[in-house]
Amino acid sequence: MDKLIITAAVNGAEVTREHHPNIPYTPEEVADEVVKAYHAGASIAHIHARLDDGTPTQDRERYAQIYHHIRKRCDIIVQVSTGGAVGMTLQERMQPLLLQPEMATLTTGTVNFGSGVFMNTPEDIKTLAETMIREKVQPEFEIFEMGMINNALHLLRDGIVEGHAHFDFVMGVPGGIPATIHNLLALVQNLPQGATWTVAGIGRHQLPMALHALLMGGHVRVGFEDNIYFQKGVLADSNAQLVERVVRFAKEVGREVATPVEARQLLNLKQI
Repeated sequence: MDKLIITAAVNGAEVTREHHPNIPYTPEEVADEVVKAYHAGASIAHIHARLDDGTPTQDRERYAQIYHHIRKRCDIIVQVSTGGAVGMTLQERMQPLLLQPEMATLTTGTVNFGSGVFMNTPEDIKTLAETMIREKVQPEFEIFEMGMINNALHLLRDGIVEGHAHFDFVMGVPGGIPATIHNLLALVQNLPQGATWTVAGIGRHQLPMALHALLMGGHVRVGFEDNIYFQKGVLADSNAQLVERVVRFAKEVGREVATPVEARQLLNLKQI
């Protein structure tokens, strides 16, 4: 198996300090959580920007501040969100792409998201993809439903997206594909040859889906965006604690954890 790439999704757009007192808001706080996760074993940081009061924002300058604070302290792969928060316009969501980060998320379809709807029309998807390629940003296809894989494959077949294909299966969102081993197997079986994949289990599904990915040769995303608990009823201290647990399990099954340099090789990214 390839070495394991661990992504730390450190804050998201939905979870607030009412849910967990350690959710990072400011650029410095986000960078602190990222660096702790990096030292614990993460090689990708998936980030959302927040205002100081926790309000989600896609402001380009806010992302630039986060990137600056991270890059001063480590070489982790920085992956920005183009999802933002439910209800944001496409133009808002695209702003961090203009910073030319190494990676960005590209959700290839519309999905019910709790009580809201995360809207991605075919034209929106194409616009985001074309912008990423123009800005030399590698997409990570965010998959909330089986049909989104087909939408991603169309981008690849039409030559809109070229190069290595990497997918992230977000499983267990209310309104999206349930987090089960049967569904994960079906998702993986529909990927093109040579593609890599990560799984992000939501809430209580984070750990079991991570364990399935470990054994299947996939990669793992953990962090406060998807799950704030270490075990039932017990909040995790930090994103790093969630990363450390995956590293322990990886060692138990004899799977090495990738450094950022090794993750860039696996994902066909340029070294910094």
